[in-house]
Amino acid sequence: MSVVIVHRNPLEPFPYDRWLRDHEGPVVILAARDRFEPFGERIPEGNLGYTHLELFDHDDEVAGRVARLVAEYGATHLIGEHEADVLRVAALREELGLPGARAADVLPFRDKALMKEHAARAGVEVAPHTVPRTTADVLDFAGVHGFPLVVKNRAGFNSIGLRILRDGDALTAFLAEAYGPGHDGQRDDLLLEAYVPGRMCHVDGLVVDGEVVLAWPSQYQYELASFGSDPGSRVDLALDPGDPLTGRLLELTGRTLAALRRPGGRLRDHAFHAEIFHTPDDRLVLCEIACRSGGGKIREVFHTLFGVNLAECSIRAQLGLPLPDVERAVRPGRRPEPARMAGQVLMMKRPGLIHALPDVPQEPWVEHFWLYARPGQVVPPAAGSADFLTVAIASAPTRAECERRLRSLGARLEEQVRIGAVPS
Repeated sequence: MSVVIVHRNPLEPFPYDRWLRDHEGPVVILAARDRFEPFGERIPEGNLGYTHLELFDHDDEVAGRVARLVAEYGATHLIGEHEADVLRVAALREELGLPGARAADVLPFRDKALMKEHAARAGVEVAPHTVPRTTADVLDFAGVHGFPLVVKNRAGFNSIGLRILRDGDALTAFLAEAYGPGHDGQRDDLLLEAYVPGRMCHVDGLVVDGEVVLAWPSQYQYELASFGSDPGSRVDLALDPGDPLTGRLLELTGRTLAALRRPGGRLRDHAFHAEIFHTPDDRLVLCEIACRSGGGKIREVFHTLFGVNLAECSIRAQLGLPLPDVERAVRPGRRPEPARMAGQVLMMKRPGLIHALPDVPQEPWVEHFWLYARPGQVVPPAAGSADFLTVAIASAPTRAECERRLRSLGARLEEQVRIGAVPS
């Protein structure tokens, strides 16, 4: 049994050699060259102990090179866990006759307009939205729903390209940019939504053989779209088992997954990451859901909660390998609950010359710590909501204590980071 993995991340969070230690057969990796240095990793040289590892530079190379690698190594499985690859990889599986999810299975998780259509049909509340093909569509929608308005790419991820239009001036600028100086262009790749107030929650988990076997909610204590303007520390925290939102978020996520599942489809084994608004008037409104594990350090937070890495288990499930970590976390007849609370505190990259970065925290409750820059380096602004300068994961017996620890640590990170102007 041979597997080809399309990889678009640094390798440190994806130790395939350890995850697939009991996999019998070649492991072949096709990795994006541009995903290493921005995260502090050297560009790989050689095969790094895998059967074969090669790099690609342009997306239009991927299909041809995957086909060649599948043929050369007699691949029986093709895997791609990044949001930019899940649909392409599903289409390639179908084209090459390999098992696993097809493009039609994955499309409702990638096309946000289709996603909301399926979810709303199942009674899941979503924001009022439209696919604005012309400026008239935008103006009509704005006339009905007012400001703020949210614009995103129908197939976007990591908040890249997301814009919040707060007034008429922002709308005018957007129209000129999106539809041309005369506002006479046409397009179908955008989604326009009414703004939903409230705190964003996320639910992360794992589906095995079509059933949700493990899931848990957390809550961002910040606005995702502010990644380019927020210079401070940002906290993301798991919810308590007794939080009134916990059961509601899990139930809504289950209904959403069922609504997007294609009858007779082949999307049977996968992680998921759902984002859901909790409004001031106590409604839950689906933002979006993906059929892969959450980005950033959500996987590591979940591992701290349950001892389960969602990306590892998703890949092992697709290959038919045992899931001992899941078996330890799940008790028959009971909803799995974390033995302790966990969360992350992070700071985004911001442009300038780095003069100083934080010391490695020594507290025993700091589970992991990462720095993605070095003193003396000139860094660009954050390009997306997972473009971090530094991240720490902390644990505690209770959510309240976990939040206290994260905020205290975040204040220290802010004090220790010094970024100045780039000398002319």
